[in-house]
Amino acid sequence: MSDDLLDRVQRRLLDNPIDDPAALARLIRDEAGVISDLELLDVLRRLRDNVTGAGPLERLLLLDGLTDVIVNSPQEVWIDRGHGLELTEVRFAEDDDVRRLATRLASACGRRLDDAQPFVDGRIRRDDGTLVRLHAVLSPPARSHTLLSLRVLRQATTRLEDLVRSASVPAEIAELLQSMIAARLSFLVVGGTGTGKTTLLSALLAEVPAHERIICIEDTAELDPVHPHVVGLTTRAHNTEGTGAISMSDLLVQALRMRPDRLVVGEIRGREVVDLLAALNTGHDGGAGTLHANTAAEIPARMEALAALGGLDRAALHSQLAAAVDIALVMRRRQDGTRELAQIAVLEGNPVQVRTLWRSGEPASARLREQLTGKEW
Repeated sequence: MSDDLLDRVQRRLLDNPIDDPAALARLIRDEAGVISDLELLDVLRRLRDNVTGAGPLERLLLLDGLTDVIVNSPQEVWIDRGHGLELTEVRFAEDDDVRRLATRLASACGRRLDDAQPFVDGRIRRDDGTLVRLHAVLSPPARSHTLLSLRVLRQATTRLEDLVRSASVPAEIAELLQSMIAARLSFLVVGGTGTGKTTLLSALLAEVPAHERIICIEDTAELDPVHPHVVGLTTRAHNTEGTGAISMSDLLVQALRMRPDRLVVGEIRGREVVDLLAALNTGHDGGAGTLHANTAAEIPARMEALAALGGLDRAALHSQLAAAVDIALVMRRRQDGTRELAQIAVLEGNPVQVRTLWRSGEPASARLREQLTGKEW
């Protein structure tokens, strides 16, 4: 089926919109002349994709294991399926087609994208229940072409035993992490983008005793631990009039009034770190969160920068952090694209110092076992 047929059908629909499927099928057959039932269904599918889906990118979003679709130019569409970026055969006729798609997707998530507002960030819920994070930049400020990025956010329901089977976490370390949860130690999962932080956090939350109430606060709903009592709160961006935003800090205040046994922040990225540390220092032990940092040693500096956004000075931050967070778990991506737990560290002292207890490839030491279980070995 040629793109020319699709273009002719779309032009006729612009002049005379049709809602009845049977009438639409007759219009397609009228334009095509001779067309098989399979070809007719293909035209109908592509029309649907162009009206309510992601257009030429729709079939990419259906690929197993897909995490990202990136459009650098009409002739350059990349995907990531967990093994690094791959160039696809998908092409757009011209940059205006990419721009129209980006504008329509922005509108679908209640955002505005035009010359006055040339970049957008939003979220789209698809029919299969997955969330897609949209980011688009028009040209200018993009140098030559409209830039479009789609990240597929599938809720993390992985169990700890799944991570052991996939060699992301060694079996003896998994047992110690279960002890860490039972001991109600507070922890951070850190790592770069796409290293599996949310997956590990969700797996560990599934180990929380069933009688405890977990409240998860996120920018985008990704955490879905296999646990009978989980409540999720998500932020909300401002509307087109610039009002109605709900921040992580707002949600943390609400969560404290909801009788949480464990507070979880899906990703610490701003001034909400001040509210989280205050909460963890007022009897809410066993809390957790994720943080962008490549190594455990980067945590103090990263937390200082975020705390400054909330008006907390360095000395106060270190005092709060030393009392609030016990353990740091560092995730990384291997060269083949798979993820692994690379490092376990303890946060201690004031100012906070990071001491590594274990690295990937090492056996579990007595010091690590004592720190995570509270027992002497």
